[in-house]
Amino acid sequence: MKPILYIKSGCPWCRSARSFFEQHGVDLDIRDVLDNKKDMDQMVEISGQTYTPTFQYGDMVVADFSVDEFLTELEEFPEVKRELGIDDEA
Repeated sequence: MKPILYIKSGCPWCRSARSFFEQHGVDLDIRDVLDNKKDMDQMVEISGQTYTPTFQYGDMVVADFSVDEFLTELEEFPEVKRELGIDDEA
């Protein structure tokens, strides 16, 4: 199961998030919610909002985040951090 990253094309926070995940070798399922209404509906269902980037992996959902906010949230999910291979040198 790949982590899902919901994005909107042109979103600077989404570009930063994608760059962060690429630097850490995290293979993502990228879903542009502006291109697909079903993806937007799914993102709203899991996160309760329409802002991007939104990350989902299992029970972990982080909505409308900067990379720093994501890393803070990731500390609450050490098993996800381990599975994604993101070390403390992020």
